[in-house]
Amino acid sequence: MIVEDRWLLPEGIDEILPADARRVERLRRELLDLYDRWGYELVIPPFIEFLDSLLTGFGRDLELQTFKLTDQLSGRLLGVRADMTPQVARIDAHQLRRDLPNRLCYMGTVLRTRSDGFGGSRSPLQLGAELYGHAGVTSDVEVISLMLETLALARVGDVHLDLGHVGIFRALTRVAGLDADDEALLFEMLQRKALPDIRAWLDGAGLSRECGEHFARLGTLAGGVEVLDTAAGAFASVEPVAAALAALRETVEVIGGRFPHLPIHIDLAELRGYRYHTGLVFAAYVPGVGQAVARGGRYDGIGHVFGHARAATGFSADLKTLIEIGDVEFEAQTGIYAPVDADPEQVRALRAAGERVICVLPGAEADATAYGCDRKLVRSGDAWILEKVAVPAA
Repeated sequence: MIVEDRWLLPEGIDEILPADARRVERLRRELLDLYDRWGYELVIPPFIEFLDSLLTGFGRDLELQTFKLTDQLSGRLLGVRADMTPQVARIDAHQLRRDLPNRLCYMGTVLRTRSDGFGGSRSPLQLGAELYGHAGVTSDVEVISLMLETLALARVGDVHLDLGHVGIFRALTRVAGLDADDEALLFEMLQRKALPDIRAWLDGAGLSRECGEHFARLGTLAGGVEVLDTAAGAFASVEPVAAALAALRETVEVIGGRFPHLPIHIDLAELRGYRYHTGLVFAAYVPGVGQAVARGGRYDGIGHVFGHARAATGFSADLKTLIEIGDVEFEAQTGIYAPVDADPEQVRALRAAGERVICVLPGAEADATAYGCDRKLVRSGDAWILEKVAVPAA
């Protein structure tokens, strides 16, 4: 008889044990309190929805990441959410339908068919905040600031902010008259920063010399704020680019003023989320971590497919990643060891006062420290008193 390893989990699926679960839950509560103080209301979307709702609009990019199954009641295809952002956009556009700017936040597990990187989780605990109904740079700045405050609360140090704007590439492709296939090919090469490949492709693409130079320059425009001046000169003949550069410049100035020690990097060829983002894109990086620890951007018009088009900007991150790379230290867990015959009214009063009280079961008596307790209830005459327990040195 073959004994299977029934305790094994699928690759990329993890579980959180008590000590880490306590840290995750504590940080979760603190972050939700932070978002509440900023005016962001908590929403809890369903873990599973009809597939055509999950993959509507920019959610289509999530199709390969989405687990699919058939609903036994309706016969329709269901999808397990791989990203909560489309769900929150649906809630804003269809359920709430407010005319004023709307601030929503969320936190919950998502499930993906594959991880974002080598050895990464397929079940992140996604957190995020979205601001709907305002198209100005001010709302982008608010969301970026809240993302940075999130990282600060999680004690994630040495954060670097990366800024880009997909509107620049969109404007250049329109001026050049690229079809969908050529646009997709050039997009892929820019993401790889494959400058020789871009040059080779431009030589045979039949573009005007000016358009070819625009794309060749775009792949090199990364660095400090001086990149914006260089881009203004390089793309002076493409009028829509000016608005994107102005938005980036204003964002850098305001964020730099609020976070004066924050390194800010500009990358005009960074097009993450290009298929659904419409403007400013941003990400936070930490040295030694291969991927962004938080990211977001503007995606105006997302609510159109739900009958209520809205300007939108937001960010998301994985709470488990923040716990892993952050330096948050919580107080050591303490508790009170209560013998089986301890006064139940006193135990109830202690718990009501916020104490953690463990009532030991018959036959399971042990040293109080074995239960993680630093105090115990002991009988003193007719009363029960608290007595400190000597905790062994680590």
